[in-house]
Amino acid sequence: MLNKTSNQLRIIGGRWRGRKLTFPDIEGLRPTPNRVRETLFNWLQMEVGGAHCLDLFAGSGALGFEAASRGAESVTLVESNAQVAKQLKDNAQLLKADVCVVEIKTAQQFILSDSKQYDIVFIDPPYQADLWTEIANQLVNKAVLVDNALIYIECSSKADLPVLSKQWQMIKAKKAGEVRYCLLRNNAGETA
Repeated sequence: MLNKTSNQLRIIGGRWRGRKLTFPDIEGLRPTPNRVRETLFNWLQMEVGGAHCLDLFAGSGALGFEAASRGAESVTLVESNAQVAKQLKDNAQLLKADVCVVEIKTAQQFILSDSKQYDIVFIDPPYQADLWTEIANQLVNKAVLVDNALIYIECSSKADLPVLSKQWQMIKAKKAGEVRYCLLRNNAGETA
């Protein structure tokens, strides 16, 4: 349920550093914490400029807008809740973020319908949904990733990181407060 109040997040780096964006006060909608975003984008600093990024389960848009702020060539934000997606569109317009496109679909619907390939994919579903492995497999099966693409996975600190197929190489992993997160590289194009 959408409340009348809104929450705010702050872009922490790039051309929109310090800009505040609003997002609806909806149960379960939680932006990636600033500290975690800062660490993630330090990991991605040599990768995000010029990248095609996909923010599945976009929610507040924290990851997608941060990528756009730091020079991503394109960012697709996928959100199934129409009210949340409208706020994402409003925020993109406020920032004049022409590189950002908002899709109102579930992550699964989007993967099945999209023909574009991405360099970086952010997978941050509602923690209780337990969709990380399913989504990572769908990305590979539908050829949505470029060779050596990166995926970011975020889950509850109480959960174990998802176990993915051997083609995924763990690059970095960390825990901060209530969040466990990792960055993986798709090595599908390499031979063993």
